[in-house]
Amino acid sequence: MSQWDPTARLSYWAFHANRRPAYMRFAYLQLGSDAAAEEAVDATFDSIMGDWLRMLHMDRLDAYAWTVLKHCLVDRQHRRHPWQQEPEPMDISAFEAALKEAHADQYEVLTDTIRFYSAVSRLVERQRDAVLLRYGLQCTPGEAASVMGVDEATVRSHLGQAHRRLARLLDTSADPSEAAGAAGPAEPAGS
Repeated sequence: MSQWDPTARLSYWAFHANRRPAYMRFAYLQLGSDAAAEEAVDATFDSIMGDWLRMLHMDRLDAYAWTVLKHCLVDRQHRRHPWQQEPEPMDISAFEAALKEAHADQYEVLTDTIRFYSAVSRLVERQRDAVLLRYGLQCTPGEAASVMGVDEATVRSHLGQAHRRLARLLDTSADPSEAAGAAGPAEPAGS
C-alpha cells in the first residue's frame, strides 16, 4: 500500500470506512459472534487491499467486494462447522421484535420465529442477503443495493421474489391440523 499513489490509498480507506460497519453487522448475522465477524471482515479487507488497484478499474467494484465478503464468510463458517454447506443467519432479533409486536403470546412468537427463520434459510443466496440486509439490519433498499454492489431495482426484485417465496414457504409449512381446525375444536357430544 505504501507504493500506491495517494488517490488509490484515500479511495481504499474511504471504501473501508464506508463498508466496514455494514460488513461487520452482516458477518455477525452469519457467524453469530463479534470475534468471528471481525476475523471474517478483516480477511475480506486484506483480500480487497491486495486487489484494490485492479478493483479500481472494475465496473462493479462493490459487487466484487461483496463476493469477497461472502467467500470469507463461507470460509469462516466451514472452519467452525465443516459439515455445514452455507452460513446460516444467526441473529434474528429484528425479526423477533417484529413478531412480538404482532403477537401477545410468547409461545406463538417463538414458533413463528422458528418458522420464519427456517423459511429465510431456504431462500436462494441473493434473496436471503437482501432480506437480511433490509429487515435484519434495517437497511433501506438503496443501502442494501450499495452494500451488495447491485442496482436498487435488483434489490427490490430480490425482495419481491423473497416475499413471494416466504409466503409460499410459510403457508405450506403451517401445521395442517391448525388449518383443519380453524373453525375451532369439535365439542364432545354431551358437553
